[in-house]
Amino acid sequence: MIPVTATLIRHRLRHLRHRIRFKSTSISPFHLPLNHPTYLIWSANTSLGKTLVSTGIAASFLLQQPSSSATKLLYLKPIQTGFPSDSDSRFVFSKLDSLSLRRQIPISISNSVLHSSLPAAKSLGLNVEVSESGMCSLNFRDEKTVTGAPELLCKTLYAWEAAISPHLAAERENATVEDSVVLQMIEKCLKEEMECGVKSEKSDLLCLVETAGGVASPGPSGTLQCDLYRPFRLPGILVGDGRLGGISGTIAAYESLKLRGYDIAAVVFEDHGLVNEVPLTSYLRNKVPVLVLPPVPKDPSDDLIEWFVESDGVFKALKETMVLANLERLERLNGMAKLAGEVFWWPFTQHKLVHQETVTVIDSRCGENFSIYKASDNSSLSQQFDACASWWTQGPDPTFQAELAREMGYTAARFGHVMFPENVYEPALKCAELLLDGVGKGWASRVYFSDNGSTAIEIALKMAFRKFCVDHNFCEATEEEKHIVVKVIALRGSYHGDTLGAMEAQAPSPYTGFLQQPWYTGRGLFLDPPTVFLSNGSWNISLPESFSEIAPEYGTFTSRDEIFDKSRDASTLARIYSAYLSKHLQEHSGVRQSAHVGALIIEPVIHGAGGMHMVDPLFQRVLVNECRNRKIPVIFDEVFTGFWRLGVETTTELLGCKPDIACFAKLLTGGMVPLAVTLATDAVFDSFSGDSKLKALLHGHSYSAHAMGCATAAKAIQWFKDPETNHNITSQGKTLRELWDEELVQQISSHSAVQRVVVIGTLFALELKADASNSGYASLYAKSLLIMLREDGIFTRPLGNVIYLMCGPCTSPEICRRLLTKLYKRLGEFIRT
Repeated sequence: MIPVTATLIRHRLRHLRHRIRFKSTSISPFHLPLNHPTYLIWSANTSLGKTLVSTGIAASFLLQQPSSSATKLLYLKPIQTGFPSDSDSRFVFSKLDSLSLRRQIPISISNSVLHSSLPAAKSLGLNVEVSESGMCSLNFRDEKTVTGAPELLCKTLYAWEAAISPHLAAERENATVEDSVVLQMIEKCLKEEMECGVKSEKSDLLCLVETAGGVASPGPSGTLQCDLYRPFRLPGILVGDGRLGGISGTIAAYESLKLRGYDIAAVVFEDHGLVNEVPLTSYLRNKVPVLVLPPVPKDPSDDLIEWFVESDGVFKALKETMVLANLERLERLNGMAKLAGEVFWWPFTQHKLVHQETVTVIDSRCGENFSIYKASDNSSLSQQFDACASWWTQGPDPTFQAELAREMGYTAARFGHVMFPENVYEPALKCAELLLDGVGKGWASRVYFSDNGSTAIEIALKMAFRKFCVDHNFCEATEEEKHIVVKVIALRGSYHGDTLGAMEAQAPSPYTGFLQQPWYTGRGLFLDPPTVFLSNGSWNISLPESFSEIAPEYGTFTSRDEIFDKSRDASTLARIYSAYLSKHLQEHSGVRQSAHVGALIIEPVIHGAGGMHMVDPLFQRVLVNECRNRKIPVIFDEVFTGFWRLGVETTTELLGCKPDIACFAKLLTGGMVPLAVTLATDAVFDSFSGDSKLKALLHGHSYSAHAMGCATAAKAIQWFKDPETNHNITSQGKTLRELWDEELVQQISSHSAVQRVVVIGTLFALELKADASNSGYASLYAKSLLIMLREDGIFTRPLGNVIYLMCGPCTSPEICRRLLTKLYKRLGEFIRT
């Protein structure tokens, strides 16, 4: 016997995590009909079997008086172990056959097994071929046909011989099945029957998908079944435990499902005379029906037919609950788009341009994908990849989303919210330590918590202006001398938020016009930055007109890496940048000036909302150095660009220079909850030090350092940079591997419809060629392309004629390749419209 050591356990865990994560991330978008009720049957590992409940539901649905030939029930058992001696689909088949005879109501019944391991197939006496995965395709079917009768279809999708956990059976019998394959087979079976029902005008169809084992039992890949089936988010029936101690197990199972976003329509369990339904109903606050079945006979020879007859009333009530819950869900989904248009005031939206049929109804999200409801498509759910990363916040894949949900639930239960000043609690402290050892490593010493990116910028400006005033002795000036104007230096095309102070720190744009902000004056020296982009397969530099007289023509770069190479600091262009910036800064500094440049604020590398432009990093690096030489505090706005968005944890690694102050939000928490931070140096912090509270930074929010946000951020920071959890981290641990297929990127950059491409980290963006009237933020030029991409399962919201695709730090390159393939195909159709 091999001794079980800690090393062996860690090795086994790493192997299992690797298998699970790569199987779960390859799930293809699905299309799931909702026009007939479909339920998952879950179990809390009870004495009352799920299959008994499935059988009872089937009997109450099919064996009605009068019976209807238009009634059909589909029973799916996706995962079956202990086969063929233990076959749940065979049990449902045989019991319905007996019950139909007992009640003298004829039904058509069939039972089929689609795939099995080789040992399971041999147990059936079948001679079959084995696929690469080790599974066999079976032609096994047992049926009893009655013309014009209600119909029961039982299907076992994947079966193994060993009566053990599916992941162990799959491993021992060399017959593995990926999560995506299981889901695709379920989807196929559901669609076939529902489409058949529509064609034959069958009005009554009920689908049951019965899980294997308990809520948290592993599937064949090792993924817990509560996670395996999560992309579908089908409503569920929970088979609870009525035995002594069963309330605990039932509630634990219920909480596990709710934590993952499932809806539970009812809880059903066996009566053991303990009246457990009372405390369970109280716990569920009467929001979920609790149904109690008679005790199940323990005599192995009992065929349970009398028990099913006795339980008929309970199962009828359960069936009606299921049908009603489905109708209520559809009614709500069908009305959401219209109601939203009547009660919402959407941001950045001209409501006159939004028609009800174009409103996207999102039922849920699972990792990188939305589940979109479409009433016009036979009431169905389909997946769309969230290529906006939900306004650039999202990073988790399905595994990480579940992990963050658990972390949030624990922290909310432990802390709720606690006030922050002069207090300390573990989530805030841990988050601060990770930030200072991560994005702030080597320069920052203090973390200031807030709740969103715009607010983090407001705080940064306050910090920078105080530091500037201290360094230039304005704090000690007389009251008359204090009447100075402090401005920022910023780049045109940058965007720093929608609060009033943040808007003042950005150049005039559609966001700052009189109709948007009548108070706007633009308190800054705004410079046009040089940009770089990919076109026709080559990286090019574009110099603004302000450089036309002082800079010669500059050619192309051989690669994106060359753009960031610090050897460019010794180039002629670096000297031109330095002279240009020195001249402008000189004009806005000096003791005799009434207006002073008190801070530099930049979006490092990428201007996001300004059109996804890549700023020449050499220009930004020279700008930072010029400001530092003049004691002008430097602010990096990394609200969008931070935490692996550009392929590194912080853009200081790309620019090769550090700020005095930096702002982070969005991916800080993986996008799960709002949280923002402003990091600063000791020198900035010390400028607020003094004996009077009036010298302190008098700024704060009720939810500063919100415990749930801090805990989520700490988990996200660690998850994204750990190769064990994020397989996109390179061996050096400092960068993400290339996510976007280079050949496809090159092809798109050479497309006749494309003006330019920017690709870096998790971002891919292109600008469509358009004349002046069809370009810019207000342009609707990309609308037809947008519609086509959404039909392809890609949810995107363009910036005028700029289309971008954004993934998460954990998204597999294969998913990114599929996105680019669909985009390239649609570009060809776009130019023909």
